[in-house]
Amino acid sequence: MADIKARIAARAAKEFKDGFVANLGIGLPTLVANYLPEDVHIVIHSENGFTGLGSVANKGEEDYRVINAGGGWVTYMPFANFFGSEESFSIIRGGHLDATVLGAMQVDEEGNLANWIVPGKMVAGMGGAMDLVVGAKKVIIAMQHTQKGAPKILKTCTLPLTAQKCVDMIITEMCVMEFKPEGLTLTELHPDFTVEEVKAVTEADFIVADDLKAMEED
Repeated sequence: MADIKARIAARAAKEFKDGFVANLGIGLPTLVANYLPEDVHIVIHSENGFTGLGSVANKGEEDYRVINAGGGWVTYMPFANFFGSEESFSIIRGGHLDATVLGAMQVDEEGNLANWIVPGKMVAGMGGAMDLVVGAKKVIIAMQHTQKGAPKILKTCTLPLTAQKCVDMIITEMCVMEFKPEGLTLTELHPDFTVEEVKAVTEADFIVADDLKAMEED
C-alpha cells in the first residue's frame, strides 16, 4: 500500500514547475511534498494557513506547532509564512495557485469530482475543496484506481459533487489520464499494467492516446 501511494505521489510531483505555487490536499496528496524536484523553486500552500510547506516530519523531529491541513506534522521551508484562514482562502479564491493536488472518492468522464462525503460516515462539510478546485489553475486528482476493487473513475458520479467539470488530470498507481477536448484520455501507462487491465477497472469511457507513454516515477 505504501509503495502504491509513493508511486502516485512521486508522479504527481512531476507536474510542478519552477516558480509554481501549489496546494496539497489531505491524505495521499500530502506525500507529494516528499518528492518535489530539487532543482526547481516551488512554494507549497497549506490550506490551514501557511506557505512554504516542506516534507512530512520524521518521527522524533516533529514540531507540535506545525501541521498540514490533514493534521499531520510537517516541516517548513526557510521562506515560510504563517497566516489566518482569511488570507489562506484569499490565495485560493484569488487565483494565485498554479495547481492543487487532491484525493477523490469518485471522478467521472465529464471531469466532475466527488471527494467530500465518505459513505456511512458523518462529515461536517466539504471543507476547502470546493474553493480549491475552482480557484487553482490546474486540478490534479491523486488517488488509488479502485476502492476495494470497485471503480472510482465512473461514467457518472453517484456521490454528491464537490464541483462540476473541474478535474484536469487523474494520477493513479496504474496510469495517468487527462481531460482533453476530445474526452478523457489515457496518456501514460505504468509498466506493471496493460491497457486492458485499466479498462477492466475503469467504468468511464476513455480514449487511448496515440503517443501513449510509460508512466515514470523517477
